[in-house]
Amino acid sequence: MVNKHLIALEQNLGTSSLDKINEPFIQAQGVELYLKRDDLLHPVISGNKWRKLKYILNHALSIDCQKITSMGGAYSNHLHALAYVGQLLNIKTRGIIRGERPKKLNPTLSDLMSWGMEVEFISRSDYRQLRDYKTYNALPGMQQGEYWLPEGGAMVLALQGVAEVVDELTIDYDVLCVACGTATTFAGLINRVADNKRVLGFAALKGADFLQADVQQMLVNQPYDHKNGSICLDYHFGGFAKVKPVLVDFMQDFEQAHGIQLEPVYTGKMLYGIYDLIRQGFFKPGQRIIALHTGGLQGNRGITPVI
Repeated sequence: MVNKHLIALEQNLGTSSLDKINEPFIQAQGVELYLKRDDLLHPVISGNKWRKLKYILNHALSIDCQKITSMGGAYSNHLHALAYVGQLLNIKTRGIIRGERPKKLNPTLSDLMSWGMEVEFISRSDYRQLRDYKTYNALPGMQQGEYWLPEGGAMVLALQGVAEVVDELTIDYDVLCVACGTATTFAGLINRVADNKRVLGFAALKGADFLQADVQQMLVNQPYDHKNGSICLDYHFGGFAKVKPVLVDFMQDFEQAHGIQLEPVYTGKMLYGIYDLIRQGFFKPGQRIIALHTGGLQGNRGITPVI
């Protein structure tokens, strides 16, 4: 049963529409492309941030959690959403931030603190060690009533909320595309799609081969044999949060053509990759592709293109 406060919060979210993306070259290749607009759910807890948090928060509330501690970078969409929803639900939050505290707080960090999140900055080496703790009660030194939430909300409970994306799709499709950071959203989609559908992930970071093993770990009772899912490693643009002018130009052209804002860490890279694969003839004529816009537009505030 879902907590009544979460039900009330969800009832106030916006509608995630399914928009067809019309481009002459897409039509020429004989495929169709749609964008699932989870960015429209909410200005802060949009996209997969809400999807992943929903049942995690439900579990935390069910065990009388008083404080949720999680981790992320200085522009983390995950921590941004957690701090906001923690304030709404009157749950204390703590964010462990990768790297040294900056002399001047960026807009994301300022938001976290304004919403009551306690922030702690740690070294990158200590941060990497935190990735070893995968369950809500695993973090050493936890206090009573404290709940540990791994990076990006990468918990099995998150898959349940992500799976609801599939349930909302009102048209038939062949391929469902999503950007991958921790690949939690990818795993949630794999967990729900029919056997004759394919999920194609686009890694947002360099050297992301390890994501395949992480997905298998999250899919506890379902073997991940790549028959209906794979992760493309070719569109990271140099690494996580790395941005090049060609990507920025693509995003600007896309927004001008379709009136839809993208961000360059996740959705922008994914759509660039989809466009490139369509041009290469990767998708078969007649196939219908749905791409998931996972929100996180606040991250645009910290991106500077590099040449």
